Amino acid sequence: MRVKKAVIPAAGLGTRFLPVSKALPKEMLPIVDKPTIQYVIEEAVDAGIKDILIITGRNKQAIEDHFDRSIELELVLQKKGKNNDLKEMQQISELANIFYIRQKEPLGLGHAVLCARQFVGNEPFAVLLGDDVIHARVPCIGQMAAVYSEKGNTVLGVQQVGWDNIHKYGAVEPEEKPESVVRVRQLTEKPSREEAKSDLAVLGRYIIDPEIFAILEDTAPGSGGEIQLTDALNTMAERQPVWAYTFEGRRYDVGDRLGFLEATIEFALRREELASGLKTFLAGLQSNQL
Repeated sequence: MRVKKAVIPAAGLGTRFLPVSKALPKEMLPIVDKPTIQYVIEEAVDAGIKDILIITGRNKQAIEDHFDRSIELELVLQKKGKNNDLKEMQQISELANIFYIRQKEPLGLGHAVLCARQFVGNEPFAVLLGDDVIHARVPCIGQMAAVYSEKGNTVLGVQQVGWDNIHKYGAVEPEEKPESVVRVRQLTEKPSREEAKSDLAVLGRYIIDPEIFAILEDTAPGSGGEIQLTDALNTMAERQPVWAYTFEGRRYDVGDRLGFLEATIEFALRREELASGLKTFLAGLQSNQL
């Protein structure tokens, strides 16, 4: 079955980016000149997914405004003859069929996914976390959809992050020696280096069977009193195959200040009109004291 729907949880408070996230949704922080959530939505759209549900919370109105039309702005751009800018603004509002629902309490990623039950129905769906922006020749979620089409079961997007970093992520215990696609025996949320069975980490991309909703309903709150998606996926892995796919592409943790800066610099270096000047600036930093 083809994956036609995507869910983007965006209800978090963004505490790693205080004070700016006090009033501005962290998902609206720009990488060069586009908000991070737009990169995530474009990944889904480029993979052929047009129906997208964003799970929001209080103080997230800016996300809805960004993907809505701004008639006043369009009229100003039209009057000034800025036709390229006008076309770009109109395309943003036409990217996809975007729906919104509020997660009324911060009860965890599992609860956020459960909020999407009515939207998803009885079909597989993609989950893309906004803290992970992935630059790839083939959209990451599209790569995973191809694996799902072959395997017919839940697929987790993973990469090796190194043993010294595995404590930051959900770690995969594979059933056999890790390859590009491997069956998951168990997931452990933020294990110590000694506890981790591999350095394969789940990096914010999932394609999930709809059976997850019934499991989430019966999943007790775990770490931090939240309903953990990891716990529900472990239950699913006991009942049917769950696959870990090592995707191709450069992943940025834009929920982290350093990762956000890395993404901003590298995306700017990919822009023809910015690359030369930025390279000159960066080269100058090496010879100047800050």
